[in-house]
Amino acid sequence: MKLKAFILIITACALWGTSGLFVDFLAPYGFNTFHMMGARSCVAFVAIALYALIFNRKKFKTSLKALLLYALAGLSIYATGAFYYASMQMTSVSTAVVLMYSAPIYVMIFSVLFLGEKLTPLKLVSVVLMLVGCCFVSGIIGGLRFDAVGILLGILAGIAYAAYNIATKISMQKGNDPVTCTLYSFMFMALIAFIFTEPQKMAEYSKASPATIIPALIALGLFTSIIPYFLYTLSLRDIPAGTASSLGILEPMSATIFSVMLLGEKLTLLSAVGMILILAAVFMLGKAEGKHKEKTDEA
Repeated sequence: MKLKAFILIITACALWGTSGLFVDFLAPYGFNTFHMMGARSCVAFVAIALYALIFNRKKFKTSLKALLLYALAGLSIYATGAFYYASMQMTSVSTAVVLMYSAPIYVMIFSVLFLGEKLTPLKLVSVVLMLVGCCFVSGIIGGLRFDAVGILLGILAGIAYAAYNIATKISMQKGNDPVTCTLYSFMFMALIAFIFTEPQKMAEYSKASPATIIPALIALGLFTSIIPYFLYTLSLRDIPAGTASSLGILEPMSATIFSVMLLGEKLTLLSAVGMILILAAVFMLGKAEGKHKEKTDEA
């Protein structure tokens, strides 16, 4: 695995892991899941559109075929969040986390079927370790609550996340620019989010403390959406979709660390064990990718 791609994904996961901090801050003001998702997508789209408009307007140039992939990516991003949060409400946070991060399994399957990637035993074992580690980190042991619809929504969140990986990977393989891909993906996500966001209520809630809420909403869009998704998309140029998605499971570990350090939550022994398992799995994935690269270079 190329070091640059590895660093990009680690950084993206750390930023995604800050989502809980923003939710903890904004929820008391009345903001719900759809409001926050609306803010994330709209701020992200405006930010990257301004970037392209100021620095390189050629980033707006695309084709109809590419737009179809971007539409799929945007829909997948929105569906991931919508199903994920709905699953949380109907089951539990721990259950939703594990179901959501079953995505690497779907990505591995889709990549083997449609992208011609090889599913090696080492990668398969690493994915299993990651899922087990995620169970420990999320606290699913002793806290699982069954709800058929909620579990189904959690599985759909994982499938939607996998679909995003595949759509962006295909886009990168076709030589599309990462900025263009992220730009239009978030444009479609923003269009979908606007339908469910209720802007008038967001404006009403923001009046409580505009000096703090508005910057928080902007930061939510930048640090939990546009920046990590751009870094993640950029990394797909150098590593397989299955590996990228598996490394993406570092997000719950990042979220746990932030919650312990900044929100005062306690870190259990099982959570610590889960982090170790996840780190071990990351090492195994890196080793598997390194062997694949060596064989490719020799050929």
